[in-house]
Amino acid sequence: MILPARPVSLPNDEPRVFESQGESQGRKGEWMKYICLGYLEPGKFENMPESERNNMLDECFSYNDELRKNGHLVAEEPLQPANTAVTLYWKNGKVVVTDGPYSETKEQLGGIQVLEARDLNHAIQLISQSPGVKLNCGTIEIRPAADISEMVRESERRRQKATSR
Repeated sequence: MILPARPVSLPNDEPRVFESQGESQGRKGEWMKYICLGYLEPGKFENMPESERNNMLDECFSYNDELRKNGHLVAEEPLQPANTAVTLYWKNGKVVVTDGPYSETKEQLGGIQVLEARDLNHAIQLISQSPGVKLNCGTIEIRPAADISEMVRESERRRQKATSR
């Protein structure tokens, strides 16, 4: 799970502006989506004293509320522990399902957040305020989301063409 942080006042943070209907919602200028993958060290969070864990969660959820209020937090999803995962892949003409995550690592994916920010530096600034980062519970990987809208439109055209034959 990606853990949030204390409210932060960001310079030049513009209010959310909604464009005309039919266009995407956004802010002034071209804001981007960033996917934040939160990796946790197994046992670190669970082994915290309860009062410390609750305090951290309260700070994290408070920061997420602030990100959401300011229009930066688009979505978030915590994940069940890695031992609940299954991995699918194709082998010898069949789908194979194995228990557990694909790779063995020291840290395990705990959750994701989708942020909107001006640029990568802004996304880093937003996430760097997280209590989870400050308490060194794990790492957060930030990646720009890919815009595949044109690829989807091209695929739709190909599929329409194929069904009209």
